[in-house]
Amino acid sequence: MKKLSRRSFLRTGFASFAGLTMVGRGSFMPEVTVDKVKLGNSGLHVSRIAWGTGTIGGSKASNQTRLGMNKFEAMAHHAYDRGIRFFDMADSYGSHQYVGNAIQSLPREKITLLTKIGTHEDGSDRNVPVRDSLDRYRQEMGTDYIDIVLMHCLMQGGWSNNRKHYMDGLSKAKQEGIIKAVGVSCHNWDAMVEAVDSPWVDVILARINPFQSHMDGTPDRVKELLGKAKKNGKGVIGMKIFGEGSHVSDSEREQSLQFALTDANIHCMTLGMESIAQVDDAVERVMRLVRGI
Repeated sequence: MKKLSRRSFLRTGFASFAGLTMVGRGSFMPEVTVDKVKLGNSGLHVSRIAWGTGTIGGSKASNQTRLGMNKFEAMAHHAYDRGIRFFDMADSYGSHQYVGNAIQSLPREKITLLTKIGTHEDGSDRNVPVRDSLDRYRQEMGTDYIDIVLMHCLMQGGWSNNRKHYMDGLSKAKQEGIIKAVGVSCHNWDAMVEAVDSPWVDVILARINPFQSHMDGTPDRVKELLGKAKKNGKGVIGMKIFGEGSHVSDSEREQSLQFALTDANIHCMTLGMESIAQVDDAVERVMRLVRGI
């Protein structure tokens, strides 16, 4: 099969998906929906697929927010109807208000909200009280609580010593019920090794795919480490499942999702989908593979 370029993949989405049935509010409801999984010992049950809202994200924007509010909301509601009730955000993506607007008409108790807080080493003059950031996030999302907050994009070891400002603030917010689980988003092997053994960490967001694309080690090495994380009770979420869009041909998507579901030692995955067609393809493909496991 001809390999799609990432640009073609994002522009065209996918051509087909399973049959649809009509439901309540005049929309179409796909027959197949994503299942839910237990996220380690975090106390959370989440949809197996999260909608990642940070593709080419930074400076308060991403490909998802660049869709515009109306298209974003329509896509969010379609994802919800397909069982994707897990939204993966970050302050740097600028997606809080988009998700907040989209979930206003949806039952909050059925939705999992994950966001990420930018961090600097303790003593930085850029430090802001963590509670101030969380209050802003909650206001932007229109929610009283956030299910998961991660320290964003850790790129070196030693973070448990030089990020105490954030760890203490997040722990206090967790005690107060403002957030339910804390953890880290890793972009470095040493940072991930530290997270696996840290009693503070509830959830780890890790880069994993069978192609070793945009990863922190070989697939075998990373999956072994994530297996240890699962044994330690961590909730493990996989990201870069398609190698940050580098491996999106039909066969590569199939291989990537098969690997994620059977070999990667993750509980669930975040996918940076940019169209309703991509949502449908992911749901149909993942649930077909799940049924075959």
